[in-house]
Amino acid sequence: MRLRVPALLAACLLLAGCVTVPIAQPAASPGPSARLGTGVVSAADPRAADAGAEMLRRGGSAADAALATLLALTVVEPQSSGIGGGGFLVYEDGDGTPQTYDGREEAPAAANELWFWENGRPLPIGQAIPGGRSVGVPGNVRLMAAAHRDQGRLKWAELFGPAIRLAREGFAITPRLRRALDRSRETGALSAAGRTLFYAPTGEPLPVGTVVRNPALASFLEQLAARGPEAFYVGPNAQAVVAMVNNSPRNPSRMTTGDLASYDAKPRPPVCGQYRAYRICGMGPPSSGGTTVFAILKQLERFDLARLGPNSPTSWHLLADSMRLAFADRDRYLADPDFVPVPTAGLIDPGYLAQRSALIAPDRALASVAAGTPAGAPRVAAGREPAEAGTSHFVAVDRWGEVASLTSTIESVFGSGLTVNGYYLNNELTDFSIVPNVDNQWVANRVQGGKRPRSSMSPTIVYGPGGRVRLAVGAAGGATIIAQVAKAIIGVVDWNMTAQQAIAAPTLFAPGDTVYVERGTGLEAMIPALQAMGHKVEAREPGFKANAIEWRDGRWHGGADPRSEGAAVVP
Repeated sequence: MRLRVPALLAACLLLAGCVTVPIAQPAASPGPSARLGTGVVSAADPRAADAGAEMLRRGGSAADAALATLLALTVVEPQSSGIGGGGFLVYEDGDGTPQTYDGREEAPAAANELWFWENGRPLPIGQAIPGGRSVGVPGNVRLMAAAHRDQGRLKWAELFGPAIRLAREGFAITPRLRRALDRSRETGALSAAGRTLFYAPTGEPLPVGTVVRNPALASFLEQLAARGPEAFYVGPNAQAVVAMVNNSPRNPSRMTTGDLASYDAKPRPPVCGQYRAYRICGMGPPSSGGTTVFAILKQLERFDLARLGPNSPTSWHLLADSMRLAFADRDRYLADPDFVPVPTAGLIDPGYLAQRSALIAPDRALASVAAGTPAGAPRVAAGREPAEAGTSHFVAVDRWGEVASLTSTIESVFGSGLTVNGYYLNNELTDFSIVPNVDNQWVANRVQGGKRPRSSMSPTIVYGPGGRVRLAVGAAGGATIIAQVAKAIIGVVDWNMTAQQAIAAPTLFAPGDTVYVERGTGLEAMIPALQAMGHKVEAREPGFKANAIEWRDGRWHGGADPRSEGAAVVP
């Protein structure tokens, strides 16, 4: 164990839980999987997973592997994450007390509650995303620096080698990237650099298999490798970021170089607790993942999900109503704890969650749901943010058993559509609630200068009965991240699934009064049974992307979502 962050030695908040029932589903192939006793990396792109595995071969830690993966994803998965965005890291370095790092983006100091309003009205979300005003101060490079300082074994510059090679020598456009380019012709090519990289002069996205080289990004990564994180936050890059967002033809911002220079990643107390014989640890606010995943699971703990089984509509009904209750609390109370008194301890208190669980009936849906009143709850109004799809999760374990679970995002596909030095800038500020006041009460997640928007990113580590890491998991897909992570946990813990099987199982998502089930799976056939219990149900196309590692049968295994292009790679 290396240097500990003092603030992270704070006592873990109690959490517990296990949720989501898989279903006798996929007839599809089991998906990419890897296993080894000394380490594994799982990511949404095999080239990025290879970058992490290279660090493990060199004797690097799980942190080194995860950070090299983040850098490589900046190159090969620019639509989803990268150094122009932010992230959360949950890290286990061998003593059973995870450390969590908050690299979430911040609003410029000039931002206020009416940041996304024009002519006395809030901007429609589709108009608020493109351009400069949606860009938050990127946090990933500071997160990298903090994690490398505390957990790294290799030199900082070594982490950049694979990403620099990919950017300079080129990488092929994959089907997933091509689909993203096709869906995002406006935002993906909002800046001239984006058009040059990925689009033909006709405006058509480059075809699958085209080798793309990004020399501007390669040169900047070389500067970051040589000069350290200050090269991002001070000097020419910071000036270029400010100029790009403030001079954007769409929604110009009022960011300053001081906003970048003053940014830092923050240690946060992890949210941890017991579910059955397992301890689950996740990310606390401004992430809504740790508390909401836990609430879903804990509210279901009194039900015998194993006996009901994954093919029972009752299992999925129970999950839906538990999710609806948990999301009601999430929407009202979760926000940046430096600005709003978030009742984290109350939200995960077993007694409070037992009261919430008592609202759930095994044979009929709740007619309506509302937020509860946990201990310490402030008087605030609920607010929601739009769905997004520009996120990536990756996990790594090294030869010493240290584990990194890291979720990185630029928010929407291609973020704001603006590029600087070859990387895309996020549109993270549209994760705030654009309407700041409801029924004469402030919304907890409203825009404020220097504030970090609420996130659904849910990097999670699960400890087995003996205290060692059993599972590390996370996902992409906006608020569906919470549902995917809960499903994976219950799949492994309650359904005796492998991590790969649990990820591949279908997903149910119930953030409000409508229950969404994954189209083309066994869940779709359950719609009549769920409707008979009183649920409003819709089938939706899958947009899921999860990655995991697990300790099973005396060795490490990796899993990656078969819906994505992900892979698990051994050193």
